[in-house]
Amino acid sequence: MKIDPRLRLRHISTFLEIAQAGSIVAAAGQLGVTQPAVSKTLRELEDILGQQFFDRTGRGLRLNNAGQQFQKLAGAAMTTLLRAQTQAQSTGQARTCLTIGALPTAATRLVPAATIRFHAAHPHCLIRVTTGPNWLLLSQLREGRLDLVVGRMAEPDRMEGLSFRQLYSEDVVAVVHADHPLNGSFDPEASGQFPLILPPPGAVIAPLVRAYLRSIGMEDIAPAFETVSLAFARQILAQTDAIWFISRGVVAEELGNGSLRGLSLNAPMMAGPVGISQRAGLPESPEIAAMITALHSAIPQ
Repeated sequence: MKIDPRLRLRHISTFLEIAQAGSIVAAAGQLGVTQPAVSKTLRELEDILGQQFFDRTGRGLRLNNAGQQFQKLAGAAMTTLLRAQTQAQSTGQARTCLTIGALPTAATRLVPAATIRFHAAHPHCLIRVTTGPNWLLLSQLREGRLDLVVGRMAEPDRMEGLSFRQLYSEDVVAVVHADHPLNGSFDPEASGQFPLILPPPGAVIAPLVRAYLRSIGMEDIAPAFETVSLAFARQILAQTDAIWFISRGVVAEELGNGSLRGLSLNAPMMAGPVGISQRAGLPESPEIAAMITALHSAIPQ
């Protein structure tokens, strides 16, 4: 079978940008073209292939099953083409590249430790690490822009076309600054007077935290801040008496050196699996296999 001569790279790149951005407006901004031009290119692609790839949801677009499959294969093809271009243009000793998406729980300890080990054994492989929300990293993984995503396992409906292997299990903790007025435990009545920092909607741990607060009668409480960013929350905690719910791995160093301390939870929050997400059914390159080995060896004790 031959590629349809009407199909152009601009069709593929526009589709992939829409799939990531989730809307025509956002994709147009990223591509630097008008919204009508993006809509026209998407219509052309769907007409050429005889398939609709998105369901309309209000002002946004959501990939349907056909779209998810096309994103996976087209994204991988575009990534392969880009790598072929880079290799053809490179001079001197060949360098490889490994692209990793790191969710907050893995970005502070696990991924840095593993990449240091990996680099010592593979000095000619560039390691490119990207952080971001779970939905974005998994979208980039499905397209082939990332080789691995390391962090908590996503909800099953976000794992279409992907596989997950667990490295270890990790709980969610409530942390405060070292001199916080609360002494030892997170009591709903006493804690209600302090600002809360919760994970934003879309964060993997958000449903866990909300379920916990609901179980202790605090489901209606409004957070002061929403973030999973250590850099941001650390400043808020240093300057206020806020309480932050976050995966233990994000704040492990701060808990270890005493700059933050954890509050005991009367109903401990369920631990969740932390591991490696990959595109399902694809063979592993030597670099990916070596990085997986490095991640296993760097598991926090």
